[in-house]
Amino acid sequence: MSTTTGTGVTTPAPGAGGAARVGGMPDLLYGETETELRAAVRALLDDRAGWRDVLARTETPETYDAGLWRALAADVGCAGLLIPESHGGAGASYREAAVVAEEAGRAVAPVPYLGSAVVGTAALLPAGGSGGPAPRDGTAGDDQLLSALADGTVTAALAIPFTVAPGTSPRPTVRLGAPGAAREAGGGYRLSGTVADLADALPADVLLVPADGVPYGLYAVRAAEAGVSLAPVVSLDMTRQLADLTLDDVPARRVAAGPTAQRALAAALAAGAGVLASELLGTAERCLEITVAYLKERRQFARPVGSFQALKHRVADVWVGVTQARAAARYAAACLAAGDPDAPVAVALAKAACSDIAVRAAQECVQLHGGIGFTWEHPAHLYLKRAKSASIGFGTADRHRASLAGLVNLPS
Repeated sequence: MSTTTGTGVTTPAPGAGGAARVGGMPDLLYGETETELRAAVRALLDDRAGWRDVLARTETPETYDAGLWRALAADVGCAGLLIPESHGGAGASYREAAVVAEEAGRAVAPVPYLGSAVVGTAALLPAGGSGGPAPRDGTAGDDQLLSALADGTVTAALAIPFTVAPGTSPRPTVRLGAPGAAREAGGGYRLSGTVADLADALPADVLLVPADGVPYGLYAVRAAEAGVSLAPVVSLDMTRQLADLTLDDVPARRVAAGPTAQRALAAALAAGAGVLASELLGTAERCLEITVAYLKERRQFARPVGSFQALKHRVADVWVGVTQARAAARYAAACLAAGDPDAPVAVALAKAACSDIAVRAAQECVQLHGGIGFTWEHPAHLYLKRAKSASIGFGTADRHRASLAGLVNLPS
């Protein structure tokens, strides 16, 4: 089965080409569907998210572009790529999701794609839809919430620090209220606590909050609910501004509990790290493109500066790194799409490789542009900030290399 997005791009159901294998290995090439999806997303971002527009938005109180997100989510259909067709989504796979992330990284787009369409959605999917009536606390049920996410009318965010890596179990800083308070809420739950450094939470309509209790659970909270406070913090990357969350006896609905909640959180962290690797790849690739273009046109001593051997070597090294990172990112997306047991290894490898090359490509972009590369009026600093921030998100490169050593049984 397949579905067609608002731009006419047809996306396959999970496994329909997403998990294609050649000689026992995933096919890392981009398929026709992925190429068409990339073209649609790039056309929109080129039109609506030029670097001057992005830079101007970082200097306003509303650093996220709500209009652009609605167009990307609803018109192109990116919000529901991972959501099954039975819930109004595209029924696609992480391969398609990774392609959109590459384009978002390429444009340093100020949209909550990663937080809502990938991480938030991945946290909801393991819990499944109950199909029951709407909860009395005002939050949508699982089926309704997934459908609302798919059509772009609702944006979700997982309430965990941006730096948490897959394979870890962060200690919950939010707790359930007393049993009496839960009964007073009409059989629902009440949450209190704080969570620092949330990514993509500022534009969210629904927050998915892991909370300590008996048992441990994952809870849905309306961001507009009384007692919910999201405080923006000055962030290195203002195209993905972080926020601190405070909950003060806030009504919530339990989405999953016990092992199911743990699986949901693990799936969200793995998806976040794997798709963020593709975003970093897009950033690195764009840095390389604009650097090469500049070296071709900038002249010194009556010749293009790109003809100097020292600069050729530096750019060639970045190109090699980008090419290697692309293979790692594509393999991670393919493993996530197929539910491959090798996914933890693939995600750790991709996040480490893509973090390193994105930062390096952005640094070279700044330096090889000379004086102009250090100015506010050039986009190089936007890429450097996105690369630095995203390299820390969902675990640093060193953290993933340490995890990789354990996963493949290398001695410490």
